[in-house]
Amino acid sequence: MLKIGLTGGIACGKTTVSDLFAGYDVPIIDADVVAHALVQPGQRGLQGIVARFGDEILHNDGTLNRAKLRAIVFADVVQRRGLENLLHPLIRQAMQQQLTDLPVETPYCVLSIPLLLETQQTDWVDRVLVVDCNEAQQHARLALRSGLSAVEIEQMLAAQVSRQARLAAAHDVIDNSGDVQMLSVRVAQLHQYYTNIASTPTQS
Repeated sequence: MLKIGLTGGIACGKTTVSDLFAGYDVPIIDADVVAHALVQPGQRGLQGIVARFGDEILHNDGTLNRAKLRAIVFADVVQRRGLENLLHPLIRQAMQQQLTDLPVETPYCVLSIPLLLETQQTDWVDRVLVVDCNEAQQHARLALRSGLSAVEIEQMLAAQVSRQARLAAAHDVIDNSGDVQMLSVRVAQLHQYYTNIASTPTQS
């Protein structure tokens, strides 16, 4: 099975691209979805976060205060690395299990991992697919959808590898600076390409 590692800068459109691939019945294993499940009440991820950051990281109902955690980790690289060291092994283990559970005849799957390069996980994918847009678009999209301050946006962008580093690591690139129609056309092209190379002995 060909494994496509989907990544990109924050607000570049990874979820939209994943949804378009899913429209072709391509299995999507999403690190963000896995991470969300791991930090639900009673789960190991949340237990580890509470052990590290204390009960004050929770809402009154016992759920994770994501805004508070985000403010802490993006302001302090040591805290961010601690959180990553806690969650990333759990996320990878869960994603590997989902991968193992896929039917053996599956031609290819998409592993959506926002921090694929930052966490050096390219070893378990065959191709790196980068969703790209310029930083001005990232700023605008983040401000529109999240209500984050300019400082918070800069902190989040600074926590990721540079756009140049992502593009240098890419086998394939999707330019998401245009409209959804352009995105759909590019995904259709890549779907055909991945289907073709998945059926060949050398997945290149």
